[in-house]
Amino acid sequence: MVQSNRNLESHFQIPKIKFTQLFINGEFVDSVSGNTFETIDPRNGEVIARIAEGDKEDIDLAVKAAREAFDNGPWPRLSPSERRRIMLKFADLIVENAEELAALDAMDAGKLFASGKNIDIPAAADTIRYYAGAADKIHGTTLKMSRDMQGYTLLEPIGVVGHVIPWNFPTQMFVLKVGPALAAGCTMIVKPAEQTPLSALYYAQLAKQAGVPDGVINVVAGFGSTAGAALCSHMDVDKISFTGSTEVGRLVMQAAALSNLKPVSLELGGKSPFIVFDDVDVEKVAPLALIGILYNKGEICVAGSRLFIQEGIYDKFVNKLEEMAKTWVVGDPFDANSHQGPQVDKKQFERVLSYIEHGKREGAKLLTGGNALNGKGYFIEPTIFIDVEDEMKIAKEEIFGPVLSVMRFKTVEEVIKRANCTNYGLAAGVMTNNLNIANTVSRSIRAGVIWINCYFAFDPDCPYGGYKCSGFERDLGMEGLNKYLQVKSVATPVYNSPWQ
Repeated sequence: MVQSNRNLESHFQIPKIKFTQLFINGEFVDSVSGNTFETIDPRNGEVIARIAEGDKEDIDLAVKAAREAFDNGPWPRLSPSERRRIMLKFADLIVENAEELAALDAMDAGKLFASGKNIDIPAAADTIRYYAGAADKIHGTTLKMSRDMQGYTLLEPIGVVGHVIPWNFPTQMFVLKVGPALAAGCTMIVKPAEQTPLSALYYAQLAKQAGVPDGVINVVAGFGSTAGAALCSHMDVDKISFTGSTEVGRLVMQAAALSNLKPVSLELGGKSPFIVFDDVDVEKVAPLALIGILYNKGEICVAGSRLFIQEGIYDKFVNKLEEMAKTWVVGDPFDANSHQGPQVDKKQFERVLSYIEHGKREGAKLLTGGNALNGKGYFIEPTIFIDVEDEMKIAKEEIFGPVLSVMRFKTVEEVIKRANCTNYGLAAGVMTNNLNIANTVSRSIRAGVIWINCYFAFDPDCPYGGYKCSGFERDLGMEGLNKYLQVKSVATPVYNSPWQ
């Protein structure tokens, strides 16, 4: 592992923070209480800005604005082609402001600036474009009824939606929830994570600039236990879409059930298996396995955190992992040479380090890493444990950091059983050149996304979500649109029809 101290600040001017208030009914406003909270730069632990702290009263105002915009405003009543036009303008504005948006996520979340500017932000615009293209293709069906009746279905927007988004992908989570909800004709309140509110506020003003009417998108920054809880339990919210931990997901469901029984979609934690069979090219697959855990400093719910390697190539594969880890650059996310930035905040930093200590105490062999980097900020070395046992804490619980558990296996049947021996079921990677093995394993693993000979193969058209404690319903794809739609059936009698 190489630590980089260089950064790009001499070449790139860090933008001034423009938006720190709540965005309600098309305007930036202070919170009702006047309270603010600090958003912290994980590169150095310093305060970036003070953000208006939303609470129940602010959620009430945002819901009121969204309800008015849905019940009486133009957005649900616009022609789908007009919604599409506005959303395409929104996407164009995202691209035009890619550098500033990437900088906000780099400062707020420790994400790599170059990757954000060149990959994440353009991909976010593409997600908005995908759902813009779907806006005028929302159709019901004609029913062939058994009686003398004419029947058809209508797909209608579900109403006012509450989006609760996490801190690890502030941009992507914003667009994959807001995009389909906009296309469906819904109005919404976005509650960004308190660690990363900056880009969500910026996106709100870009949407207004694109022509999204007031009240359609509202952003209330604040804490989960106050603003988030108020949103999830609000009697005038018609739907909650939540991405975050399994623990909080349970609270979201409880709040929805105890209020107005609003439907909930959850994308939660994961402990995904990355399975490598001994017929693969180690030189090609080992880098994919390393990226599978270190991408976004391990702060990704589909991280391939359980690496199963077939015994025939175990030693060779482990040696390659160690070799690559030694060249992995951890440093300032504004440094173009950095592969990994800091963990999002001090709490997550300490959580990851505590899991590393658990691994040591449980007897896992530390191959490389295992330490925090000296100096300011929340930087952790890429950490690889080998000879890990399935019952160890580091193999069972989601760490959400750059910590890999490596295990060996013998047979296809064995690895399927071990891969499924988890409370989670979000994703899995299967690396093999044997088509029969690929088909058998991909159909046997209980997870929502299976990647064969690839990893992190996200696409706007590819649904994404989990089994078991990883949640239910899907983001992305047309399934990501359908969850913001209600199905209404209409039936009328048909008299003296010449045919059935």
